[in-house]
Amino acid sequence: MLTPVLKKNDKQANILIIIVSVVVFAAVAFLKQFHFDISVGFDVHVFARINAVINSIVSVLLILAYIAVMQKKYVLHKNMMLVAIVLSVLFLVSYISHHLLAPETHFGGEGTIRTVYFFILITHIFLAAIILPFILFTAYRSLTGDYAKHKKLARYTWPLWLYVSITGVIVYFMISPYYA
Repeated sequence: MLTPVLKKNDKQANILIIIVSVVVFAAVAFLKQFHFDISVGFDVHVFARINAVINSIVSVLLILAYIAVMQKKYVLHKNMMLVAIVLSVLFLVSYISHHLLAPETHFGGEGTIRTVYFFILITHIFLAAIILPFILFTAYRSLTGDYAKHKKLARYTWPLWLYVSITGVIVYFMISPYYA
């Protein structure tokens, strides 16, 4: 196993993880209420494309990191997971930028495809809203060397995070034809 890089302090970590999770959730929820109608000189939907690329890379990293840990390549696993976390932070910045600058887009599909789109969108939004503390607690457990708890949490965190990242790309491809 790897040498821990953080000193274990569950009380402080719990408080910090909960605060970060609540602040990020509140910021996303609050900022979705606002739209700046300004011309930035470029197509603001570039942020949505960036988000889809980031989510695609995160999906691949999650799969490769899973393979790495199954092969007991723990350093590779750790590095890929840390890159996935950093990319997710960049995603958040791009996501907020897109929603602040782009006009609201409505899905134009009809019939079964509309039902499929909204099912994917609703499950994606719900899981995206709750995944952050799972990711942070799972990473914390690993970085403190608490691998038994890390593994236990990762059994839930990994598939949820993978679902969120993949469905983010699917939602983008389904909604992007309707961007103005």
